[in-house]
Amino acid sequence: MPLAERYAHVKAGIPPNVTLVAVSKTRSVAEIQSLYDLGQRHFGENYPQELREKQPVLPHDIAWHFIGHLQRSNVKHIVPFVHLIHGVESERLLEEIQKRALAEGRSVDVLLQVFIAQEETKHGLSPAELRSALKTWPWAAWPNVRVRGVMGMATNTEDRSQVQGEFESLAALWAELRSTEVFPRDQFTELSMGMSGDVDLAIAAGSTMVRVGTAIFAAR
Repeated sequence: MPLAERYAHVKAGIPPNVTLVAVSKTRSVAEIQSLYDLGQRHFGENYPQELREKQPVLPHDIAWHFIGHLQRSNVKHIVPFVHLIHGVESERLLEEIQKRALAEGRSVDVLLQVFIAQEETKHGLSPAELRSALKTWPWAAWPNVRVRGVMGMATNTEDRSQVQGEFESLAALWAELRSTEVFPRDQFTELSMGMSGDVDLAIAAGSTMVRVGTAIFAAR
């Protein structure tokens, strides 16, 4: 199936109020440009070096999402242009993002990563850790960091009821955090969950942002 058909098929299943992030890690500049030419503007990358190489040679109105595990040493490489950092889970990382964003004279949007899966390979704060962080972390010390919401990845399993339950629990936590108004409600608007295999479940649970790679670009 051609790229245009795969893209149209994916788009058809995503409501207009949900942001589609095309996961373009390991994909060529030409592949990304082809999808851009079809109208896609949000792209997600997992590796800082790869993102640094692609960003200058692709259209400057692309909204680049960093969706991998970000080490503090790499923050400085993506802060000048990144649209949204999806996986923030520590004070030290927030401190580094603040430092680099201040130096660039800009604000950087981030999502707090929540651990919802039944597998140890996933990153994130537990719901209890996140509730504690909202009360104890020095959020006012990071004025150049805008917390836009939360993100989480479900367990990689064929059990769709388990995945559905994990998404619903994250959606409930997001709603709870919005009600506390630690962050302004009109800022804390993003619930990022759902990938190629479980987009439908994520959207049904209330996701505002999904990350899709294989279903668009096809498996290698």
